[in-house]
Amino acid sequence: MKTTLSAVAFALAAFGATAQTFPSKTITIVVPTAAGGGNDLMARTIAQKLGTLVGQSVIVENKAGANGAIASEHVARATPDGHTLMLGYIATHAMNPALQKLRYDPVTDFEPVGLVGYSATLMVANAATQVKDVKDLVAQLKAKPDRYVYATAGNGTAPHFAGELFKLNAGVQMTDVPYKGSAPALNDTLGGQTQFMFPSLFSALPHIKGGKLKALAIAGPKRSPLLPDVPTMKEAGVDGVEVQQWYGVFAPAKTPKDVVAKLNKVINDVLNDKDVIKRMEDHGADVETSTPEQLGSLVKSELVKWKSVVAKAKIVAD
Repeated sequence: MKTTLSAVAFALAAFGATAQTFPSKTITIVVPTAAGGGNDLMARTIAQKLGTLVGQSVIVENKAGANGAIASEHVARATPDGHTLMLGYIATHAMNPALQKLRYDPVTDFEPVGLVGYSATLMVANAATQVKDVKDLVAQLKAKPDRYVYATAGNGTAPHFAGELFKLNAGVQMTDVPYKGSAPALNDTLGGQTQFMFPSLFSALPHIKGGKLKALAIAGPKRSPLLPDVPTMKEAGVDGVEVQQWYGVFAPAKTPKDVVAKLNKVINDVLNDKDVIKRMEDHGADVETSTPEQLGSLVKSELVKWKSVVAKAKIVAD
């Protein structure tokens, strides 16, 4: 009995020491999209401050491809010690898994660490596109289907779902061109190879301010204070297109609970920093923190929601 109690005490002491010795090396935040996009900028904003707080280098590694599945699989199979993390978001942990069978499970293969924030989805057009507003676009597409093409960040991403919901609820056709992330999709929309896109406000706002993109509508329940003159999609005459993007930090499943708790605390500290908040808000993101449990509940509820949308809208992977 004495030996058993000693073994238990040793195990508990070892478990408690995990967080005290963490981190013991460089932390990598894996981003499921190409460099230069909104997710990438968000991760780098967090990494810069996080490294100072934990006393270790924090690097960002972009693993774009397969609509976020490459990065998700990589992190899901990484050593569960807290040194490999993922900036997951609505596409990797809700939409894409709702759309098709993947080689990772967004619930069982990850430990939620904490929410980062939200960003509205909006419909934008290349500044040179001869479309006045959403009503004008719908009229043009009904007169000439497939007149325009729109860019997506890949199947199962927010720009893909928003585009499909727009076509369904507006009763129009428009060809989609999938890219490996929002950055290359935005680049081609800026260049005029595609005329429209449904990016996050976080990704698009600098280009709207620069006059290279026209914001036509917010795909959400309310207008953005950063773009007060831009109507919601419902106000513009197309109901049923609401895609609020969210972002969170995830670790591989079986990462020790005390390490997850420490990561949650320091990441929440990062997100409470006034300079970090300003940088995020200047790009159109609303910072919001959470407990690991709250992020886990969000993932589960979002999976249910988007599986229902897939079924009702008959959205398919190209």
